[in-house]
Amino acid sequence: MPHVITQSCCSDGSCVYACPVNCIHPSPDEPGFATAEMLYIDPVACVDCGACVSACPVGAIAPDTRLEPAQLPFIELNAAFYPKREGKLPPTSKLAPVLEAPVVRRRSKAPLTVAIVGSGPAAMYAADELLTQKGVRVNVFEKLPTPYGLARAGVAPDHQHTKRVTTLFDKIAARRGFSFYLNVEVGSDVTHDELLEHHHAVLYAVGSPTDRRLDVDGIGLPGTATATEVVAWYNGHPDFAGLTVDLNTEQVVIIGNGNVALDVARILTMDPDVLSRTDIADHALQALRSSRVREVVIAARRGPAASAFTLPELIGLTSTGDVVLDAADHERVLADLSTETDPLTRNKLEVLSGLGDASAPITRPRIRFAYQLTPRRVLGTDSAQGIQFEVTGTDDVAQISTGLVLTSIGYRGVPIRGLPFDESAAVVPNDGGRVLDPATGAPLPGSYVAGWIKRGPTGFIGTNKSCATETVHNLVADYNDGLLSEPAHTGSALDRFVRGRQPAVIDAAGWKAIDAAETARGGGVRPRAKFSSVAEMLEAAADVPAPPVHRRLLAGLRR
Repeated sequence: MPHVITQSCCSDGSCVYACPVNCIHPSPDEPGFATAEMLYIDPVACVDCGACVSACPVGAIAPDTRLEPAQLPFIELNAAFYPKREGKLPPTSKLAPVLEAPVVRRRSKAPLTVAIVGSGPAAMYAADELLTQKGVRVNVFEKLPTPYGLARAGVAPDHQHTKRVTTLFDKIAARRGFSFYLNVEVGSDVTHDELLEHHHAVLYAVGSPTDRRLDVDGIGLPGTATATEVVAWYNGHPDFAGLTVDLNTEQVVIIGNGNVALDVARILTMDPDVLSRTDIADHALQALRSSRVREVVIAARRGPAASAFTLPELIGLTSTGDVVLDAADHERVLADLSTETDPLTRNKLEVLSGLGDASAPITRPRIRFAYQLTPRRVLGTDSAQGIQFEVTGTDDVAQISTGLVLTSIGYRGVPIRGLPFDESAAVVPNDGGRVLDPATGAPLPGSYVAGWIKRGPTGFIGTNKSCATETVHNLVADYNDGLLSEPAHTGSALDRFVRGRQPAVIDAAGWKAIDAAETARGGGVRPRAKFSSVAEMLEAAADVPAPPVHRRLLAGLRR
């Protein structure tokens, strides 16, 4: 009974290292790991031990006999990754040893102290790697009152399995030496230089928080937005809770066809009663209940073979919703299939070739893939009324009537106050996570990056693990080599300093109170009912009773 990976996994590699027979690939020591859409379990080599199931932080692995009907395609998908062996078992040698945790050689009785800015996956994986060593302190700063970044506010509400990775992050946050400083904005409430006065190093893991913008006439009209903004809206991000998402239109057009576009299309066409059992924001659920949307068109500039979505996401989409192609796009799929040699792309094309016909009557909200459409301009005067395309590579023009145009063409990092920034790549210039001075090319002492702000918006949640590990190894090496200055203040001074700048700072206890309140609001029917305003979060956090005096004194001494 071999086990099967059943979704776009987080790719943090935990299952690979847990497997006793090396049957999960590509592994972190193989070239294809960084760009893999998912990992695959060899059905011949699998010994059914279940170690991978326990190790997977997002619950993506199950025995092949316990799959839901929608998951059955993953049996063949996992098997197809491996070559035919005529019944012979593959080698079962263990992987090369897991990269050892960096050994901290303390220079004094004081601990190595690191500030991490951001609290998403890259930040939490970096904290985890640092805290493998005794005598290390990690202080995580986050501008929102709630942690975990895109794991909380970017994963679609119907993908609760993926959101399970936050359980791992909770365990990391509970470790000795870890502290949260939530609702504190670095660059506003405190500066980079001030953090360096209290820490040996500052590591930024702030992601790529803005979208690449489409530069065509009409973008910016009411009725236009980005898919990322809509994701934040239906996930209850307080900065986007007030976003106007007008669903009083029969067609929505999404420009771009990556996984985020598929997520948004799926949510906009899903049965609200199904979503009512998820952690979708209440305001979004209410809007979806009154939605008039009958079709979401996912428009791509290139052809089907160049589709940006991953195969697991496509399989998940087609197994749960009504997805169609028009006749011309169906012919494009077949034409690409006849010449394509890459196995993964062929698998995508095979799925696309089986989609329904767009000419059929619309009986329920559906999704339509559309190819070879290059956006020319958004139509309308006071608000979006449609979008005009040119058929890519021709002089032909196509037009779609719509009251809502969303763009989903990628993410972009933003400058960090106090650090250099590469405008063209939209990242902080770095070498292995060490921030570089653009004038000299030398590392800036004490300044580091991890995650998307380091490498650009690539990979999955778990890809940040190896990325953060590299940065932490270099940070510790610099500390051991005496390249990091000692903090000017003792650890106990940090708490007083931050609270003096931001009295509404939220610590781990405050986050636990918010978490418990949201879970209680779910009433046992939903995983949680999120607060979508900072005021609500602060009110929930304020319900935490103050710890006894002796505990506060002990906490101060530990710092």
